[in-house]
Amino acid sequence: MNKKLVMPLFGLICATWIGLCLNSAALATTAAKPHILILGDSLSAGYGLSSGEGWVDLLAKKLDREKISATVTNASISGDTTAGGVSRLPALLAKHKPTHVVIELGGNDGLRGSPVATAKANLQKMTATAKAAGAKVVILGMRMPPNFGPAYTAQFEAMYVDVAKAENAALVPFFLAPLGADLKYFQPDRIHPTAAAQPLMLDTVWPVLLKTLK
Repeated sequence: MNKKLVMPLFGLICATWIGLCLNSAALATTAAKPHILILGDSLSAGYGLSSGEGWVDLLAKKLDREKISATVTNASISGDTTAGGVSRLPALLAKHKPTHVVIELGGNDGLRGSPVATAKANLQKMTATAKAAGAKVVILGMRMPPNFGPAYTAQFEAMYVDVAKAENAALVPFFLAPLGADLKYFQPDRIHPTAAAQPLMLDTVWPVLLKTLK
């Protein structure tokens, strides 16, 4: 082979190889960075709190402290229901392309006395839709006050467990478990948590979410 052609050809091969390696590394870095979408109601939207006080804001700060490179998008809306979540999720998935979806919905369904079967079907549809889009799912369970009756409260609590098992999703059995009935953790309406409660709520979610990030 002509020596005058060998060196340019060799250089072209090297440049091509280096370019492919750099592109592969860039793609791997992009794919490896988690994008966490929070789909919730007022408990995650930060109702009654100042900017930056909600547990989702604290999550973003904790990820930074733990040196976990991740993006957090809070798509929570106060008053939202599982039906609202089903309606909104496809567009959110298309826009943000999350690697993880945290579903915190159902509380408003329960407080309105909606049929558990309907809320359960919506919860399962959201989970399946997120998984089909390639996202890992974490479900945050809720409970109803005892005045709703033992049958309803038991069915409501069980729906989160049932959906998580059916869809092989991660589960936080009761999102507000660490707050108990301590009124210092609730605003005057006795429904929405205070700023002091937000770190406890994050502590409940964190270990379950962290496992899905590994």
